[in-house]
Amino acid sequence: MDPVRNPYAPGAGQRPPELAGRDRELRQFDVVLERVARGRPERSLVLTGLRGVGKTVLLNALRSQAIGRLWGTGKIEARPDQSLRRPLAGALHMAVRELTPRHRDPTRVDEFLGVLKAFALRSAPEGARLRDRWQPGIDVPASSGRADTGDIEVDLVELLVDAAGVARDVGVGIAVFVDEMQDVPEPDVSALCAACHELSQQGLPLVVVGAGLPHLPAVLSASKSYSERLFRYLRIDRLDRSAADQALVAPAADEGVAFDREALDALYAATDGYPYFVQAYGKVTWDNAPSSPVTRGDVLVASPEAEAELAVGFFGSRYERATPAERDYLRAIAALSEAGDGAVPTADVANHLGRKPSSLSPARDSLIKKGLVYSAERGTIAFTVPHFGEYLRKHG
Repeated sequence: MDPVRNPYAPGAGQRPPELAGRDRELRQFDVVLERVARGRPERSLVLTGLRGVGKTVLLNALRSQAIGRLWGTGKIEARPDQSLRRPLAGALHMAVRELTPRHRDPTRVDEFLGVLKAFALRSAPEGARLRDRWQPGIDVPASSGRADTGDIEVDLVELLVDAAGVARDVGVGIAVFVDEMQDVPEPDVSALCAACHELSQQGLPLVVVGAGLPHLPAVLSASKSYSERLFRYLRIDRLDRSAADQALVAPAADEGVAFDREALDALYAATDGYPYFVQAYGKVTWDNAPSSPVTRGDVLVASPEAEAELAVGFFGSRYERATPAERDYLRAIAALSEAGDGAVPTADVANHLGRKPSSLSPARDSLIKKGLVYSAERGTIAFTVPHFGEYLRKHG
């Protein structure tokens, strides 16, 4: 069939033509937006799941919902070696700029921008020369005495409270979206939790929506004990059979193409319902199928090509980031989880490698920082990437 008309879109954070199986999360966020707009207290949201389940896509969809309600929005992607000050300042600057044309008091907006600039400038190291300091693109003088102490927890609470005040003046809210939230440095995680706590207590119209790997709740809980009650946690998992079929059938129908039942059976068996795999197999199957309807034979012909592309772009690129010692650790997890990609005891990994558990801690910790494995429960380890164990067993 014509590859130009191929509707499927496998890509990092790229929205598929049919966002199937996420209606529950979209409805829940609508409730959050409506409650906050009415001045009702509401918790911020945290989305968790493995790689390839569509967390970033869903995060962007939730942001679109907020924009549709005329909220101010900003989005950042956390990095383990970067403080939140600069990216969060940029996100809030964007959010407030969206609200500025509707605000009746330009002076109040400028006052907040002065606070925001003071907050951002504290990211410069002590003693840095003026020309070496990062300068945010804010055309007002930096304020003094608000969100500029250098203590990220104190400053972030003051900054978000002030930002929420600007939004409340307009009668809407602000939503800040944080992707890869598990990579936020520990002091900043604590500060973000404290700020969300204060916003919730005051009933202010600002919510944080985070997305991260399955161990993100443990990261938040380790930072602030009350984080378990501070956020609403939504686990984003693979699609069930009906949603996976919808993700394939609906965009194809728009192009006048159908799938027979056996083709859909074969595609679900190959993808296991993981959204990224659904798009990857759907795209390759379309390109290889001669005509509609797509058959099981078309899927079987296309599958080796899809597997090869995933082996290079999805699995291989991650495996290449690991050192030799880390690869040994990954292969040991794969060997111990032959029934799938479930968690295995770290003690079993050490026994498999003939090493003491303490000697493997550097490799394990490095793999966690690289986002290749996670430890949701003490003493266990698992892959962040679905089917990674199967890939390693085939290619290791």
